[in-house]
Amino acid sequence: MIRLSGASKDALQKARDSALLAVEVYNKPAITFKSGAYITLMVIAWTALFHAVFFRRKQKPYYRKPNGRYKRVDGDYKHWELGDCLQNYYGDDTMNPVRKNLEFFIPLRNKIEHRSLPELDPSIFGECQAMLLNFDEMLQHEFGSKNCIHQCLSFALQLYPSSENLAESVRRNRDTKAAAEFVERYRSSITTDVLQSGQYAFKAFLIQVANHQNQDALAIQFRQYDKLTEEEKKSIERFVTLIKYKQPVVANADTIRAGEVAKCVQNALGDPKIIRGRKEVDKYSVAWHTKCWQHFKIRPPSGSTHPEQTEVKYCIYDKRHNDYGYTEEWVKFLVTKFKDEEAYEELFTKAEEP
Repeated sequence: MIRLSGASKDALQKARDSALLAVEVYNKPAITFKSGAYITLMVIAWTALFHAVFFRRKQKPYYRKPNGRYKRVDGDYKHWELGDCLQNYYGDDTMNPVRKNLEFFIPLRNKIEHRSLPELDPSIFGECQAMLLNFDEMLQHEFGSKNCIHQCLSFALQLYPSSENLAESVRRNRDTKAAAEFVERYRSSITTDVLQSGQYAFKAFLIQVANHQNQDALAIQFRQYDKLTEEEKKSIERFVTLIKYKQPVVANADTIRAGEVAKCVQNALGDPKIIRGRKEVDKYSVAWHTKCWQHFKIRPPSGSTHPEQTEVKYCIYDKRHNDYGYTEEWVKFLVTKFKDEEAYEELFTKAEEP
């Protein structure tokens, strides 16, 4: 039996209540602010759940001052926010699909909690559902099955699709466009393994069939694909072929040109100079940058028939201008990489090899 302190018990109760409220709000037919309210409440639920875990482990989830004392706000200890909870719980495991699911919602919550964007709801349903399933699994893992909430929930009756098309809303609504672009950028920035994981986003096909002969059979039964027998999987595959297509990001937001990348790295590394021919030039020039993107293969070569196939964490193709923009992450990567002088020499040695 798990014994909980008062702080852990209170945080656990808050977590469960917030999650149940999130589901209740999302499933109300007349509510148009579904995702915004759901995500806000689920972020509260997850944060409280992590606090309950830390308290149970005798670890105080409070921010500290430089002198080591705990920070206070209006007399109360300042608790870790969700991002810090993830760092303390998962540590270096940055590719955990549950963690990536929650990291998707932290900035998205900030984008939509003060706006009503019902057009976005269908496109992020998979992540929203996984957020709830992961929450219940975490409850069971950390506090036992008696604290799970699935016994309190049932399938909601839904009408689909939504009344407004997302593509139409994106064209006329700046807020929807910004949120939709964020969703695509985030999905394209994570690995294929994480994207395909049911813990990152829940995917299901609901196939209407004739009524079952057994009157006691459930109208809807949920079974995870990876727990089916091989025969059952083959039966399903006769109906559905799942094709994962990762839509590349095509945008120019929050990116800089190659020349700006070179200047940023040159300045960050102390503005070093080298002699080329008989002239003194910047060590980290545009020519150096060209060798970098070729060496690290973050984008296709010029003239490629698929210019959009980039490593979107570092580089994004701009279709309108037919060129490439580079991200802050790319600059950070280069600065870190080329603090080592040998990395510079190695790059040029490989570039000059026949």
